[in-house]
Parts: sequence; C-alpha cells; structure tokens
Amino acid sequence: MDKRVLVLNLDHSPVAVVSAQKAIVLTLLDKANILSTYDLLEIRTVSRTFSYPAVIRLNEYKNIPYRGVLLNRVNLFRRDNGECQYCGSKRHLTIDHVMPRSKGGKTSWTNLVTACNRCNVSKGDKTPEQAGMHLKMHPFKPSLSFFLSLYAERQASEWIPFLNVKVVQ
Repeated sequence: MDKRVLVLNLDHSPVAVVSAQKAIVLTLLDKANILSTYDLLEIRTVSRTFSYPAVIRLNEYKNIPYRGVLLNRVNLFRRDNGECQYCGSKRHLTIDHVMPRSKGGKTSWTNLVTACNRCNVSKGDKTPEQAGMHLKMHPFKPSLSFFLSLYAERQASEWIPFLNVKVVQ
C-alpha cells in the first residue's frame, strides 16, 4: 500500500493526502465516499477485497484554516522545477532575491527564485534589469493545488480532474 490518497472536503477543495489504510477506514466509518480508484489495484483482507481509493470526499464539511504553502528551500526549488530561473541550469542551485534585500526586497514567494551559483554571483546586488538578466518565469505564490498537481502528474493521474489549478505567470 504505497500509493497515496487525495482527501477532498465536501466542497471538493483539497484537504490532505493520506495513506490508503486511512482512506479505507474513513469510508468504512461512513465519514467519506470514494470518488476515484486506482486501476488494477486492490486491497485484500482475509474476508474482503476493496478497490484501491485514489480520491475520497468527506461527507461533512470540515473548516480547516488554510495557512498557505510553507516557504522553504525544497518548496521553492519544486515551484521553479529545480532549475535556475536565469539560465536553466540544474546544478549548484541557490536562492536569489529578485529585488536584493539591501534595496528593500523581502523574503517572500514573489521575490525569491532558484538560481545557479554562477548566475547568483553574476547578478550580485542588482536587480535582474540592472544586471542585464531575464527571468524565465516570474515568481509567484503557489497554492496547495499547484503542488498536488505536480505530484499527480508523476504519481497519481487520477487526481488531476479533482484539482483546479491555475498557474500564475
């Protein structure tokens, strides 16, 4: 049981990603319904066989305060597809402030990009325009759905119809 299960709230907004075991328990307790299953996979017990859930929806709305996606190195590299936003290199990656902190730039999703060490040193304490460098993609604050869709593209294509993703560029 290594595939993960997407949990949706009653309004179909993503709430969590859980193990198949947890998803089966939620459905057996009538706390959730299965909306989608993984093809060709099943869970067997001594007396029963279950379809392997891919997406479940809670039967009651749960008010879960959304705190946003945590700004950290791993999530920033994931947002930028693990490549330098100036030259496209995937080696020796660092974090660059688009507007340097010395010029009032903040440490935020909209001011940080992934940069290789060479481009970061070359840009120095300048804005990209001053350094004559161009960003491949403007920095944006990703949503939970954005990261879930990245996972779904690689691991769980069954989730994609349930994720409403808008990529801001």
